[in-house]
Amino acid sequence: MTIPQPHGREAASRLPGTGGRGPTNGGFESSSTPAVVLNAASASAAAGLEHVMEPVAYDAILLASFGGPEGQDDVIPFLRNVTRGRGIPEERLEEVAHHYRAFGGVSPINDQNRELKAALEAELERRGIDLPVLWGNRNWNPYLREALTEANERGYTKLIAIGTSAYSSYSSCRQYREDYAIALEETGLGDVIAIDKVRQFFDHPGFVQPFIDGVTTGLADVAARGIAPEHTHVLFSTHSIPSSDAAKSGPATRGFGEGGAYAAQHLAVAEVVMHEAAAANGLSRPATAASEPADGRPAQPAWSLVYQSRSGPPSMPWLEPDINDAITDLASKGIKAVVIVPLGFVSDHMEVKWDLDTEAMETSAEHDIFAVRVPTPGVHAAYVSGLIDLVLERRDGVPLEERPAMTELGPWYDVCRPGCCENERLGFKPALAGVAP
Repeated sequence: MTIPQPHGREAASRLPGTGGRGPTNGGFESSSTPAVVLNAASASAAAGLEHVMEPVAYDAILLASFGGPEGQDDVIPFLRNVTRGRGIPEERLEEVAHHYRAFGGVSPINDQNRELKAALEAELERRGIDLPVLWGNRNWNPYLREALTEANERGYTKLIAIGTSAYSSYSSCRQYREDYAIALEETGLGDVIAIDKVRQFFDHPGFVQPFIDGVTTGLADVAARGIAPEHTHVLFSTHSIPSSDAAKSGPATRGFGEGGAYAAQHLAVAEVVMHEAAAANGLSRPATAASEPADGRPAQPAWSLVYQSRSGPPSMPWLEPDINDAITDLASKGIKAVVIVPLGFVSDHMEVKWDLDTEAMETSAEHDIFAVRVPTPGVHAAYVSGLIDLVLERRDGVPLEERPAMTELGPWYDVCRPGCCENERLGFKPALAGVAP
C-alpha cells in the first residue's frame, strides 16, 4: 500500500429556513458577530466566522496539491518529504517506492495538476475573470514556498487557495492549512500575504456530478454483460486514515461519531451518487420497509464504503474494510461484478493507478469478478467550473442560502472550526484559514 496523498455530523433534519442545520440560526454564527482574529487571513475572513459573506478582492488563486516524483532519482527524496518527522525506516520507503518505480519513477499527479491549472485558466478566460492561477505542492516541486515567492514578486497580497482534496481530515485539510503557514514562515511573507481557502467541496455539484456520470456508465457496462443488479456491488473507495484521525475530523460539536466528518461526508455523497446513477439506469431504490410497494423496476445494486492505501504500523487502527478484503468477501456471497468508484480522489494519481487499477483489479480477476473502475473528476467540465464557482463564492461573498450542496452536511465551512481535524500524535501546529487551535 502507499503513503497518503490528497486524496474524501449526522445529517440534521431539514427545517424550514435552516438548510438542515438545526433551529433558529442553524447552528451558524451570525455574520455580524465577530469571533476571533485570524492570522494571515483576508479582512473579511479574519473574524473567524463559519461562512464569510463579504466580498474579497483576491489577487490570485493558489492551487495547492500533494506533489509527486518525476523520475527514479526523485522517488526516495519525495517519500522522505512525505514522511518527515514520522520516523519511517528506509526499508519501508523502499517498499512503497516500487509502486512509483513501476511507472518509471513518475507520479501522474504533477501532469494532472498542470492540466487542471490550464483548465482553470481557460475557464477563467471564458468567463472574463482576471485571476491568475499559481500552483504549489506540499511535498515536491514546485513547492508552496515557490508559489508564494512568485505571488510576492508579482505584487499579489490576497490569495484564495484550492486544495486538491474534497473532504475533512487531518491529511486532506488541516495539513494543507499547516503547510500554508509553514510556507509563509519560510518565505518571511506572513505579514505580506493573506491566504483564505475555499470550503471543502465534497458535496459541491461540480465534484459530485463526474462520479454520477461515471457510476451511471459503470452500471450500464455491467448490465450490458448480462449481470443482474442483485449480483452487482458498488464499492465507493477512499483513502484509509488512522481511526483516531477520523474521529477528530470535523468540528467535535457536530457529533459525527467514530468515523468523524470524514466517513460521514463520504457516506452522504455515496448515497447521492448511487441514487442518481441508479435512477439514470432505470433502477429503483431498495424498499426501506416490508410494507413499501414495489414500483416494478429492478432494485439498485447494494453499495458500501471501503478504504485503501493504508500505511503505518499494523498495531495502529485504520479505517476498514480494505477494498481487497471487501472484494474477496463479496465473491463468497455470489457477487459477479463490482463497480469501483474512487470517491475520495480528485484525479488518477498513483493511489488510483496502483491500489485500484492494479491491486483491486487483480483481486477481482482472482475471484472471477467483472470489475469496472469509474473515472475521477480530473478536468471534467463540471469539476473545473465548480472550482471556479467556489472561488467566486468567496470573491463575491455569496450568501449561504445560494451556495449549492448535494447533501445535508453542507455547504461546509469557509473558515475551519476550532480544533477540527486534530492529529493527536503530532499535536496542534499553526494553521491558516481556521480558528485556533
